Amino acid sequence: MNKSKARLLKPMYWHYWLSLLLCLAMVPVLTRLHLPLRFDWITLSVAYWLVLSAQSIFAAVVLGLIGLPRGQLLKPFLSRYRQNPLRLVPLILFLAILCWLTNWLRALVAGVDALALLELINRHRKWQWRQLASAIVLPAAYLFFGFLMVLAYNNAIASIRCNFATDPTFAAIDRWLLRGHSVSDLTHWGLQTLPISFFHALEFIYFGMFLQIGATLILLALSEGRTQALQFVGTILTSYYLALIIFYAWPAQGPYTLCPGHFLRFPASLQSYTIQKTLIPHALALFHHQPISRISTDYFIAFPCMHIVQPIIVLWFLRRRRRLVAVLAAYDVLLIGAILMLEMHYVIDIVAALPTAALSIAITGGVFGRKNPETVVCEIAP
Repeated sequence: MNKSKARLLKPMYWHYWLSLLLCLAMVPVLTRLHLPLRFDWITLSVAYWLVLSAQSIFAAVVLGLIGLPRGQLLKPFLSRYRQNPLRLVPLILFLAILCWLTNWLRALVAGVDALALLELINRHRKWQWRQLASAIVLPAAYLFFGFLMVLAYNNAIASIRCNFATDPTFAAIDRWLLRGHSVSDLTHWGLQTLPISFFHALEFIYFGMFLQIGATLILLALSEGRTQALQFVGTILTSYYLALIIFYAWPAQGPYTLCPGHFLRFPASLQSYTIQKTLIPHALALFHHQPISRISTDYFIAFPCMHIVQPIIVLWFLRRRRRLVAVLAAYDVLLIGAILMLEMHYVIDIVAALPTAALSIAITGGVFGRKNPETVVCEIAP
């Protein structure tokens, strides 16, 4: 066996083989279960390549300012505008137009994204920034198509396993862990005690988790290179593949499915309300083999909680950047509270996230190379 073949058999490359195997099996599995081979490309592509990408670039800039050497990030940028203050004029006009067309938050995200891309181009030669773009786009594409497979198999499992079969068991475990209480009890207390704005803030935290993934992919690609970014994506996808196996064995959708009168108490203005109310009939339709036109964003897996699995993987890959880890760990503590208060997961789902993340990291061999990420910024690994 030559060196290249032996290299592909190393644990850090196993996620490619897992992805290839699932890809080859996807068509016969969906055909066998009479599920469509079509995806909701418009919704999925807009959500991922436009919305999530733009927000991830913004998050990467914010995390970069927090965790990377400021001398290498801010000083060249500020000196460039000090030397030529007129560069600020088109920037201000651009932001003003964006504020007029959308709102201040979207304008801020788009403005920061534009500055980040211009700065990346200005700091590198043409061939270099093309390499940098490749280091980001290829792992991002791998994550996109890997997640499409996860959505497909998630639907396949829901069509052959009752999606609510293990919910009573997990609810009973939670009552033991919480000494007779439940996640629903916590949510009901919050709805009676706290203003609706608090729950909107919880949703901001909850959905903001996805930005950690995109921002970490970008930071790793720029500081460690494409190989490390692909390994990070491979670890994320491996955790999803493990979640699919666990979901097949113990299907559950979340505590809101067992909560009496949940949709009478839970605020209809929350996005979580719409998601939860949509997922229940969609899961039932799949289990009763009602035809669906295409595979979209429905994600049914409660156990383990991927909203915690993925942040743990992020912390592992960024573990040498202590400031970033400290900030993200504090955010993740708030994230746990948001997950529970929004009645999205059981406590046991969150507990199961740690071994799932650890096993995913072990399978892919998620370790850094020899470079010191504190001193290597915007460099492509050979």
